[in-house]
Amino acid sequence: MSLKVIHAICCVCLAGWGLPSSHASTPAKAKPTVVRAALPADKEGLAEARLIQIYRLIGRSDTRSALDEAQRLVKDYPNFALAQLVYGDLLSSRTRPVTSFGDVPANQLKAHAAALASLRAESAARLKALKERPPEGHIPAEFVRLSRAVKHAIAVDAARSRLYLFENRASGLTLIADYYISVGKLGVEKNSEGDQRTPLGVYFITSQLDPKTLTDFYGIGALPINYPNVLDVRRGKTGGGIWLHGTPPDQFSRPPLASDGCVVLANPDLQYIIQTVAIRSTPVVIANQLSWVSQDHASTQSGPFEARLNAWRKAKSSGNLAELTSFYANDFSNGSKTRGDWQAVLAREVAQTRGRELQLKDLSMLRWQDKEDTMVVTFGEVAAGQRTGTSKRQYWSRRAGQWTIIYEGTRL
Repeated sequence: MSLKVIHAICCVCLAGWGLPSSHASTPAKAKPTVVRAALPADKEGLAEARLIQIYRLIGRSDTRSALDEAQRLVKDYPNFALAQLVYGDLLSSRTRPVTSFGDVPANQLKAHAAALASLRAESAARLKALKERPPEGHIPAEFVRLSRAVKHAIAVDAARSRLYLFENRASGLTLIADYYISVGKLGVEKNSEGDQRTPLGVYFITSQLDPKTLTDFYGIGALPINYPNVLDVRRGKTGGGIWLHGTPPDQFSRPPLASDGCVVLANPDLQYIIQTVAIRSTPVVIANQLSWVSQDHASTQSGPFEARLNAWRKAKSSGNLAELTSFYANDFSNGSKTRGDWQAVLAREVAQTRGRELQLKDLSMLRWQDKEDTMVVTFGEVAAGQRTGTSKRQYWSRRAGQWTIIYEGTRL
């Protein structure tokens, strides 16, 4: 066997992704360190952490411990194909030189080339995401402001094959877990039905599907999101049925590009999300590559928009219909109503308010920037003297430096 070969392979692999092997200064039997964000108490995400631990042990040339850990991992997760591949390499290294990751014998290579390439891509994606960790205390730029009523938020970074789960605490959004995911076979930026792409934008979880109503293909369940959203519809995008869902019983995870457009997680990871997030209020941002900013930066950037939103609130409170209507874009659409139709709706709402001051309660703002700059705003519109009001969602677009409303309706 050739321990030098497998040692060199894993040192290159680890160093290439920025995970130091520490073989120069750490004794072979030293307890390995797992580099990962703090994990919740249950088992979601632990399979990946254990796999990375095995990589580190190999990097230290402690292949005996790595083999023991790999054997335990595949026993606990027998359908974790990537772990099985690493375990196979470690077993092979005991009897013959291992020259590459997933060193399949030459007589079998052709038959398994596609599967091997997929597993190598999965391994690279997991390591890349662990190297390129978000800065401590930073959040995706899309999360401008979240109401305290919104308990969690999800952000997907397609380029890193990663989903990040946040808890909305009194101190601000806090990253509590992150997971490897798969997206569409043809990548992202969905435009039409059946294009095998994952949509990009700001979405919300709309429901939870009972696994009893699904085939095994979707694993332990599914969380649909509201694709196509208002912006998607305005842009003529088609299709639907975009879910966060699991994997079949015989498959722990899938290659980075593997779905028909959905976001796919390992079943233990999805189970934790299902148990954690709330339906309808949980935002899901899907980006090709997330931009991370400090929470102070996010709130500072929202200042000009909040001033504009407050001006809209004051105009509606005052009952000045002409001023109020000026906030709505000429191409405003409620789906069934144009700007002219909506003016009649506003007139009825102003009459009902009777000049009472309006408050925007449980205000959330999410920003999406691509060829347009869009703010997705959700709030409860409550008149003075009332305890409850109407839950609303607005889409604002920034045009020529001015924010204007392109959609308004009850919360979807």
